[in-house]
Amino acid sequence: EDQIITVALEKQTGTKFIYIPFKGGGAVNTQLVGKHVDSTVNNPIEAVANWRGGKVRPLCVFDNERLIYKDKITDTMSWNDIPTCKEAGVDVDYLMLRGIFMAGGVTNEQRDYYVELFKKVRDTPEWKSFMEKGAFNQTALTGDEYKNWVAKEETRHMELMKEAGFLAEKK
Repeated sequence: EDQIITVALEKQTGTKFIYIPFKGGGAVNTQLVGKHVDSTVNNPIEAVANWRGGKVRPLCVFDNERLIYKDKITDTMSWNDIPTCKEAGVDVDYLMLRGIFMAGGVTNEQRDYYVELFKKVRDTPEWKSFMEKGAFNQTALTGDEYKNWVAKEETRHMELMKEAGFLAEKK
């Protein structure tokens, strides 16, 4: 997904970035702190320790709204103090697909059981603490709303991947 976000940034800014893939967010953050790369697209949880240590600084979040968490992470900033990319002057938003899927053919009763179970999990203090520590977006979609969102995002991904040359031409 980082490479797709990079393509979206290129499209919006008219700037060419050199995307360097690493094995994970920790490695990406290490490269940034070591000044081997100039910037990264990273999840907040993967960069928070180095942000607290003054080694990196967040520029914007790829969401339509600021993160909701207002407790200070550094002496002067909370997650909520980081502007959206749009607020920072780059009209790009991106919500990572993190979903739970079931096999085809499940009954409505089976589906509803898990929808309710995960709703209960999201309401626990442990879940809320985990979400806050990682500055995770807590959007929860189910049913047709989720299916429609996935379809829309698939279309957007395909367009960005085609523009970037990631997809082979159909013959």
